[in-house]
Formats: sequence, structure tokens, C-alpha cells
Amino acid sequence: MNVILLERIESLGQMGEIVNVKPGYARNYLLPFKKALRATKENMTYFEKQRAQLEAQNLTRRGDAEGVAAKMAGLSVVIIRQAGESGQLYGSVSTRDIAVAVTAAGFGVERRQILLDQPIKALGIVKTRVALHPEVILDVAVNVAQSEEAAALQAAGKAPAAAPEAEAADVAAAAPAAPSADGAEPAPKAKKAAKKKAAPAESTEETKASEPKKKAKAKSKAKDDAD
Repeated sequence: MNVILLERIESLGQMGEIVNVKPGYARNYLLPFKKALRATKENMTYFEKQRAQLEAQNLTRRGDAEGVAAKMAGLSVVIIRQAGESGQLYGSVSTRDIAVAVTAAGFGVERRQILLDQPIKALGIVKTRVALHPEVILDVAVNVAQSEEAAALQAAGKAPAAAPEAEAADVAAAAPAAPSADGAEPAPKAKKAAKKKAAPAESTEETKASEPKKKAKAKSKAKDDAD
């Protein structure tokens, strides 16, 4: 479908140019948001009559956008998300999430102004482009972390500390096994030591038990010798 651009569109062209686009892109984005007109004879005539006014309006909007961009320079927003040990998010950060964060920072933007190639799926700081105007685009740092403290460390260029749960698990894994209080079988070394300790006691009991028999046998032999 051929359309007349009413403003500069990145990767398409400048205001007034006639470009060919996919019908779905034109119907769903360019035409409803008044960024283009169908390239009909009537519309081409209308555009030429309105061109001076459209260019003046564009200059005004661009000037306003440049003023906002100056205030937004160096802006960084924090988005808190949960993630696994490898840093992969449970879910992702979308253009909607970023637009909400930027708006919360005091600069009203819509999700369509966030130029993100694909959703953010890992912890870290991602430079994301925001289009305040077709000719005014700036970078915003999106700091995705598991907490405000972790975000501050990332912003300072430091690696966030391990989560308390992970540290506790590491300590528990490294610590020696404690004796069981519910009668569980002891460790092999403890079992061996107990066996050695019990051995002398068993020998002593056997010796005591055999002494009466020896005395009786000796007494009987002495009687036979006397007879």
C-alpha cells in the first residue's frame, strides 16, 4: 500500500514522501495515528495545500520534544523483577513496563514511544531508546534488579550480593553433618569408633563368666589326685 508520510518515520522516510508499506502496518499504525495518508490523488492535493502548516506544526512539536529531552538527559529508571540464579527473569520487561516507569519518573510517554527490539529477559542495565518525536530520540537506562539495593549496586558498577537464601544454602552444604536426635543411624566413622570402644567391655565380661568354671575344674582335679 502506498501512503504519504505526514511526519518523519524512522526506517521509512521524511514528511511528504510517498512510500510503500504493508497493508496491516498502514491500517493498524500509520493511518489511525495520523502519521500518513493513503496516496490517492485527492490526498496528495490536500497534503500539498496543508504542507506549510504541517511543517510548522512539526517544528513546534520538535522544539517541545527537544526541551523535554534536555530534562530527561541521563535518566535511569528502576524496574524490580524476580529472577533465577543465572539472572534470567521470571517473565520479562516489556515496552509497557518501561513506559510506566518513565511516566512515574515525571515524563509522560506511551508504550509506542519505547523503541525496544525485544523484551528484556535478564537482570542488568539496558540502554533503551525513547522517541519523544520522530526527530528527537534519546537513551534511557533501564535498571532491572531484584531489589532497590541491588539496583543501586548495578548502577555503581558492582555485582549485587548473593541472596540470603542462597548464602544460607551454601553454608548448610559446607557444614559437617550434626548428630541426629531422632535415633538415626550414626555416620560410618562414629559407628566404627563405638564398636572399638565396646570390644574391651565384651572381653572383660566373657573373662568373668569363665572364671567359676575354671575354679570348679581345678578343684575336681585336685580331689582326683588326692584319691
